[in-house]
Amino acid sequence: MMKKYIAAAAVSMVALGALTGCGNGGNSGGADIGRDAALEAALNDAGVSEADTSRLKVSEDMDDGRKVYEIGFDVAEKEYDYEIQASDGAILSSDVETNEGYTASQNSGAQDDTSGQNAGAAQDDTSGTQDGTQSQQNANNAGTGTADVAVSLEEATKIALDKVPGATEQDIRINLERDDGKQKYEGDIIYGQKEYDFEIDANSGEVIEWSEERL
Repeated sequence: MMKKYIAAAAVSMVALGALTGCGNGGNSGGADIGRDAALEAALNDAGVSEADTSRLKVSEDMDDGRKVYEIGFDVAEKEYDYEIQASDGAILSSDVETNEGYTASQNSGAQDDTSGQNAGAAQDDTSGTQDGTQSQQNANNAGTGTADVAVSLEEATKIALDKVPGATEQDIRINLERDDGKQKYEGDIIYGQKEYDFEIDANSGEVIEWSEERL
């Protein structure tokens, strides 16, 4: 009889230990602040609002057994990347790079300079400045000239953006590449929590590759 009591007590202790262990594990590994809170932590650190961003990307991953949120976004000429701990929102890593091809800030300055001029003339001048600046930005994105291809960078950009309703030129990265003697545009669009990767024939304008991934 005594052996039965001892065995029962041992089983109870093991069960209690297992429950306690599960509880502790849940507190440390199961807690999750959620996507929105993780994004807020990154935005607060960057000192910007979500409305200021483009190419916003939030994805989940595991790092050394712990869940993390990987967050990336662009604000003007800056590109931000964060890794946020899911359990408490701690910033595990952050990186900020400057997009050297970005020139939209010059557009803003040009608009401010023309604000006091005649409305019609100012609008025409600013429009021309924007078109020229955007072309320069796209050329910088491409990293190479497009004089020897039938499809211009602007045309390839439009082809890609037309496949993603609502996306703008702020959401796309596109480059002209040569592969096995053939030239094509390669790039991606990040918009609406989806990432679109594409390849476009630089001479025919045909979309030769297209993939979508929910972030």
